[in-house]
Amino acid sequence: MDKETNLVIPIERIQRCIYLIRGQKVMLDRHLAELYEVPVKVLNQAVNRNMHRFPQDFMFTLSEQEAESLRSQIVTLKKGRGQHSKYLPHVFTEHGILMLSSVLNSERAVQVNIAIMRTFVKLREILADNAQLRHKIEAMERKYEEKFQVVFKVLTEMIEQDAKPRPRIGYLTEAKGHKGRAARKRK
Repeated sequence: MDKETNLVIPIERIQRCIYLIRGQKVMLDRHLAELYEVPVKVLNQAVNRNMHRFPQDFMFTLSEQEAESLRSQIVTLKKGRGQHSKYLPHVFTEHGILMLSSVLNSERAVQVNIAIMRTFVKLREILADNAQLRHKIEAMERKYEEKFQVVFKVLTEMIEQDAKPRPRIGYLTEAKGHKGRAARKRK
């Protein structure tokens, strides 16, 4: 059995850990630590020892407001002494996550990064497919707009014809001055 099959992390689990912050898809340090099976403190120590590998577009620290906003979204992030880290969380972009495998230097880190990168690629494919579908629909609307206008015109004319009063069909009654069939037979 090769090493890839030893590590099974469902793509859904990774997707739930990806957030859009400051216009970038990122993962929190605590979620990455869970996936790497290391304490958050160990992950952050490894990053701090190698800060030159993590420029702002690879990793950044959340502001208090951003951290509070996440805390309200993620019920597990509790505020208070002894609950969680007293430091503001670090978040890692896709490139920062790639760099983490070299900093942590473990087989688990490499395998987790492979799974995370596959998830990021899958998300990009989904977004690209949705964009392509939207463009195709818009192109069809432009191409067939004139034809749809003809259809709507015909439908409007049909509705207008139905609205015009029609002559009554059937027998005329004596109330209109005509004798009915039964009255004619009596004569």
